[in-house]
Amino acid sequence: MERQDHGGILPRATTFDELGVPFRDPHYLGTRNGVHCFAVDLEEGAQAPAGMALQGLRMLYGTLDEPTFQLAGRAFQIVNWDRTHHFCGRCGTAADYHKSDRARQCPDCGLLSFPRVSPAVITLIHRGDEFVLARNGRFPQGRYSIIAGFVEAGEALEEGVAREIQEEVGLEVTDITYHSSQPWPFPNSLMIGFTAAWKSGEIVVDGEEIVDADWFSASRLPESLPDGISISRRIIDDFLARHGGAAPS
Repeated sequence: MERQDHGGILPRATTFDELGVPFRDPHYLGTRNGVHCFAVDLEEGAQAPAGMALQGLRMLYGTLDEPTFQLAGRAFQIVNWDRTHHFCGRCGTAADYHKSDRARQCPDCGLLSFPRVSPAVITLIHRGDEFVLARNGRFPQGRYSIIAGFVEAGEALEEGVAREIQEEVGLEVTDITYHSSQPWPFPNSLMIGFTAAWKSGEIVVDGEEIVDADWFSASRLPESLPDGISISRRIIDDFLARHGGAAPS
C-alpha cells in the first residue's frame, strides 16, 4: 500500500518490476476504474519499497472503500489458494495452472482444484418493528449482530437459515427472503444475507457461542453494531430505515 496523509492507496505500476519487490506468480483480478489489477505473492522476507507499507488484510478493513477492500480480499483469497495447492491433493504430483480456468490441475490424475469459497448465511429476524440481535462470545465488548453460520454440505441456503436460527437462538422463522451478498475473505467466506419473519418460540441461547440475544428496535439499540461496510450492518440499516429509525454512525 502507498502511504498517504489519510490512509493509503493500492500501488500502481506499468510493469511488475516497477514494484521493486521480489514476487512470484501474478494473478489477474480484472479491472477497477479502467485499470488492470493483479495480485502477486511476495517472496519470503520481501520488504516494502520507500513510501509503501505491507499491510495485513484485517488492517485494511475500514481503511479502504468497500470496492477496493473487496478487490484486496479477492487478491488475498486467490494468493492463499495458490500457496496451498502447489501439489495434487489426491496423488501429490506438482499441479499445473489450468489453461482457461482459475484452477490447478494434476498432470497425472487430472484432479482440478479451484479457489475455495465457503458459503455462509446471515439473517435478520424481524417481528413487527423489532428484530433480533445476538452477541457472540468472540465479539468486542458491547457488540451485537444478526445471526450467521456456515451452510452444510447438501443443504439449501434457506434450510441453513432456519437451522442456524434454531441452533443459535431457538426460534422458528418463516418468509425467508434474500437480501444481498458479500465476499468475506477471512479466510474465504461468501456471506449470503436474508431476512426472516419470526414464527414461534422464545429466545434461548447456548451460552457458549452465543452468550446473549434479545429483541431490539430503532428506539432501543445495543452499545455497538457491526462496522459500516459489513453486510450485517447493511441489513440492519435497511431494516431500521424502513421502520423510521437509524443506527448511530
